[in-house]
Amino acid sequence: MNGVSSGVLVSLGAYFLVMIGIGIYAYFKQANDTEGYMLGGRSLGPAVTALSAGASDMSGWLLLGLPGAMYTSGVVSAWIAIGLTIGAFLNYIIVAPRLRVYTEVADNAITLPDYFANRFEDKSHMLRVISAVVIILFFTVYTAASLVGGGKLFESSLNLSYSTGLWVTAGVVVAYTLFGGFLAVSMTDFVQGIIMLFAMVIVPIVALTDLGGVSATTEAVRNIDPNLLNITSGMTIMGIISLLAWGLGYFGQPHIIVRFMAIRSVKDIPTARNIGMSWMIISLIGACITGIAGRAYVQKTAMTVDDPETIFLVFTQFLFTPLVSGFLLAAILAAIMSTISSQLLVVSSSLTKDVYKLFFDRDAPEARQVMVGRISVILVAVIAILLASNPESSVLSLVSNAWAGFGAAFGPLVIFSLIWRGMNRNGAVAGMVVGALTVILWIYGPFQINGMALNSWLYAIVPGFVLSTVAIFAVSIMTGGPKDSIKEKFKEMEMNLHK
Repeated sequence: MNGVSSGVLVSLGAYFLVMIGIGIYAYFKQANDTEGYMLGGRSLGPAVTALSAGASDMSGWLLLGLPGAMYTSGVVSAWIAIGLTIGAFLNYIIVAPRLRVYTEVADNAITLPDYFANRFEDKSHMLRVISAVVIILFFTVYTAASLVGGGKLFESSLNLSYSTGLWVTAGVVVAYTLFGGFLAVSMTDFVQGIIMLFAMVIVPIVALTDLGGVSATTEAVRNIDPNLLNITSGMTIMGIISLLAWGLGYFGQPHIIVRFMAIRSVKDIPTARNIGMSWMIISLIGACITGIAGRAYVQKTAMTVDDPETIFLVFTQFLFTPLVSGFLLAAILAAIMSTISSQLLVVSSSLTKDVYKLFFDRDAPEARQVMVGRISVILVAVIAILLASNPESSVLSLVSNAWAGFGAAFGPLVIFSLIWRGMNRNGAVAGMVVGALTVILWIYGPFQINGMALNSWLYAIVPGFVLSTVAIFAVSIMTGGPKDSIKEKFKEMEMNLHK
């Protein structure tokens, strides 16, 4: 093993030990019941809530995908960052406080399907089952894709086999998620969020310094192609709407909004919002600068970069010492692992509460449910590893559309369940089904506009979100609105919200 790889491994090894240590700490700290294991006992502080939501949201996209897009297309890719920032802010304003209150009012709901079923008093279990199936299927595949990122990182940066990277990444994540549950996932996300923030500050600063400053970097990029610095270059109105529409996805992402259910008090949400939005804006700006600076750096050094999404890795390799390089690689793993752990826990919680308890053991004691939750973590992880064993597996192409699927299926349902007392169960089912089917048909259907595939013309989340909203209103009104008992719970939620 050469000196560089040894230094990198020291940093990565220390990072893995810290993550496992947090899992062990959380195991002894949390209550041994479902609320403790799956929701941290609703005790998260604002800082942990904010960074946990951010870290589990961004994944490797922040350090690899966005810099790669900026490297390739220039500042037009910043429209995605703008859309996500607006969406995340509105999520804190509209969803966070209401969901925190309403999940308790709705018979102390612990999972999102649990909330849907209790909110609409769905005795048929249709809402719970459909939403649980969507979560289990999409997130199992999503987890597999995240594991692929870990495997490829080990393969490209440490000269280890893809399989080794896959198992090491999965093993560490499963270890702290299995024992520490939601509290461990949130605490590790907090640490991972700090690491990611540090990386997105130090890398662009060092890169800009190496290139001679902001003016020199800007001039170098302008000499390559002036359009790289034009935020509207080659963009149509539909193109801008499609990029901004990424922000709509936030309202329907179970692994993000579950953090709002777990914060200790509604009064902590404004603080969490300020911390979370500051973290997000700084990180996104750093990622954008990394991509643009990468274009100038590659031109200056006359190197060849086959994959633009590796530009962050290029900087870690050439601008930093081995130990620092290892820390920065840990930032990428932090982004990947924070998402994997969140997804694993959401799926295991749904398998426990919405499948095992509902269909197999309705009177299961708390300790047994926690045990089933831990078994589910292992089961989902094994399936995800099998799906990820082939890095070129076609199933991974589905993941690029999961954000749109969740956003359209759950986004309007979550929003209107929290702000409109006239919504009923039939409207909820219609909105979820219409949103999901619209996205599927928009992406995979044989339809075109002006010779373009529909999803290339307009991002699928836009029609999915709109039609889901229409279905919710139309069906709720046509079927007579909600029961009086549901209206009373909604009124109780509104009263508790303003206490």
